[in-house]
Amino acid sequence: MFVLIVVLMSISLIGIIAVQLYWINNAVESKKEQFKNDVQKSLGRVAERINAKEDQQIELQIQDFLKTSSVADNARIKNYLFQQIDTTNNRKITFGTTVLEENFEIPLDFLDDEKIIFTRVTSKKDFSEINFVNSADNLLNAADEKRFSFTGRMKSLEDGQISQIKKDYKWLNPINQRVSNRELNATIKEELQKKDINLDFKYGVYGSDGLATKLKSGYYTINKTNSYPYPLFYDYKEKPEYILFVTFPTKNDHILSGISGILLLSLLFIFIIIIAFSSSLYQLIKQKKISEIKTDFINNMTHEFKTPIATINLALDSIINPKIISDNDKVLRYINMIRDENKRMHKQVENVLRISKLEKNQLDISKETIDIHDIIDDAMNHVSLLIQNKQGVIKTNFEAIVSEISGNEFHLTNVFVNILENAIKYTEGAPIIEVFTQSTNKFFIVKIKDKGIGMSKNVQKNVFDKFYREQKGNVHDVKGHGLGLAYVKEIVEKHHGTVFVESEKGIGSIFTVKLPLI
Repeated sequence: MFVLIVVLMSISLIGIIAVQLYWINNAVESKKEQFKNDVQKSLGRVAERINAKEDQQIELQIQDFLKTSSVADNARIKNYLFQQIDTTNNRKITFGTTVLEENFEIPLDFLDDEKIIFTRVTSKKDFSEINFVNSADNLLNAADEKRFSFTGRMKSLEDGQISQIKKDYKWLNPINQRVSNRELNATIKEELQKKDINLDFKYGVYGSDGLATKLKSGYYTINKTNSYPYPLFYDYKEKPEYILFVTFPTKNDHILSGISGILLLSLLFIFIIIIAFSSSLYQLIKQKKISEIKTDFINNMTHEFKTPIATINLALDSIINPKIISDNDKVLRYINMIRDENKRMHKQVENVLRISKLEKNQLDISKETIDIHDIIDDAMNHVSLLIQNKQGVIKTNFEAIVSEISGNEFHLTNVFVNILENAIKYTEGAPIIEVFTQSTNKFFIVKIKDKGIGMSKNVQKNVFDKFYREQKGNVHDVKGHGLGLAYVKEIVEKHHGTVFVESEKGIGSIFTVKLPLI
């Protein structure tokens, strides 16, 4: 059930985060597309304005030239006459036209030998209509006559000529003379502002062949992934001749600013979901671990108290036996046994209470100046019988020059006793223990090395936790509740020191205690 809950919560969390990220990505892409469309529309308006202004300037130049030029370079007059007789309605229609063709040579300012020929066509048109009236005797001629006369310009032909002149003018003029950097920059800025795009931009105009022109802002180079292109001028075949590229260095900031509110809100919710999930998972694991520790602690307590209680019961049963109660020596031996087992159980209870008091800061730790070498010697004396029983040995190598610290003699003695007892308990065969000391400018360092069974990396991480003991199934071959090293850590930290372990499975362990010097 625990694994199932974790899996379902993980799938839900991943799904929620994926959906949030999907919508955020969609919002960003939509904003990018909108920005791109606005820029393209703005550049389209820029191209229209630049081309329209150029066309207008060319037309004004042509008109001014025609007004100031009184004589054409060459001129031709052509007369056209056309008559039509309508016998049905008894009328004759006469069309007459006089066409004047004048060729004007328009010189180009920037090229001495080049010029554009402009043909102006004007005409005078005559139109007459004669109606015939029939009588009984004869046919009267010219009974009714209508005549019209007017002059005009052949607009369609002239417009075609002006259009051709515009093309010639544009083709012959270099682009930097057709539009200036200042004009182009101002036009781009105006059109972008109409779309609420108030960003710094850089631009450059490139030919269809990819070559750069003089129209650019600073040292501009094309960045096709971040630039927005748009045709600025077209050639004779109506294909893009020059292309305007615009780049926005702060484009991403502008895009994100539009959705910053919803983006931050989404990220906040994602963060809250992750924190909530992590906290829930942590609490689940913690509760599971506490449950396992509680079960393990109860099992250990049962094992630890089972033997003393059984021994006391056997001793009491023996004492009340009529054959033994009269034997004072045997009664005294059984009473001593009961007392020893009672002390053993009392010691176990004291260990549990001591840890509880440490957690609640109820344990009084008075400090005084002590010699740590003396503390270590005292601890070794406490475990000397255990070492002798297992035919082991403790080797010392005291190299510390300074050994005085501010600490509590009783608790520090218990610290080293616990570490030494662990070294004895977790060694198969005769234990060989080495104790090293050294001092630095600030710390007194004690290293207790054994050649025991060692610990795995996972055990090393948890060895200082309360009630923790390496799992060996139902085998209870080592006594204890897993409180000794937790007590060691608490006491060392109360003395503003640190303790850690280095170990390798099957080789042994090294416990290092660092305590600050006076």
